Amino acid sequence: MKKLILTAAIQGAELTRKDTPHLPLTPEELAREACRAWNEGAAVIHVHVRDRLGNPSQRARDYRENLEAIRASGCGAVLQVSTGGALGMTPEERMGPLTLRPEYATLNTGSINFGRDVFINSPDMMEALARAMSEHGVKAEFEVYEEGHIHNAMELVRAGLVREPLNFDFVLGVPGAMAPSPRNLLHLVETIPPGANWTVAGIGRHELLLGGMAVFMGGNVRVGMEDNIYYSKGVLAGSNGELVARMARIAAEAGREIATADEARAILGIPA
Repeated sequence: MKKLILTAAIQGAELTRKDTPHLPLTPEELAREACRAWNEGAAVIHVHVRDRLGNPSQRARDYRENLEAIRASGCGAVLQVSTGGALGMTPEERMGPLTLRPEYATLNTGSINFGRDVFINSPDMMEALARAMSEHGVKAEFEVYEEGHIHNAMELVRAGLVREPLNFDFVLGVPGAMAPSPRNLLHLVETIPPGANWTVAGIGRHELLLGGMAVFMGGNVRVGMEDNIYYSKGVLAGSNGELVARMARIAAEAGREIATADEARAILGIPA
């Protein structure tokens, strides 16, 4: 098996301090959480940011402030920006951080019901985001919530907008999208091209089950407060580092080596 890449999604766009008092919001807090996760084994930090009022932001200036704070803190992880942003954002808003030429970015490849809302990712929007990533030299990770999203992703590959190695993140358990079952994870893994890299992000309590499966199946794992604010039933995670450390312990018991940030770059196809 390839070495295991652990990703920490440390904030997200929808959560507030009412959900958990441990949610990092400011650049200083994001930097501290990124370092905690990195020190526990996370090779990739998935980054959403907020403005100074605590609202989700895709503005380049807000991303620059947060990314610089993370780097200044000594965190050497791969920094992956979100182009999903928050519900209701325009394509132009969502591609804001790409102008900073980050190493890595998420690329949502289909629309879904998202709770009581609808998360829109039209073909034109997907192509525009993929083209912007290609022009800025940003490596893409496909965010997949349904099987059809894999087929949409492969259309972008056939159009020459995304090149190998291909990286997929299966986000399972969002209300309104594909259920977080072992059978569904197996089906998605069998549907992507042979040799492609894949990660699973289980939402809520499913984070531990699906992450454990990925460890033994040769995939990668995403954990963090964006997906799950609890460490165990009724017990809030005190930090993103706690969630990363638990998955690292599971990997150690399974004899699966954890990838460093530079090893993750090599696996994912990100220039050093």
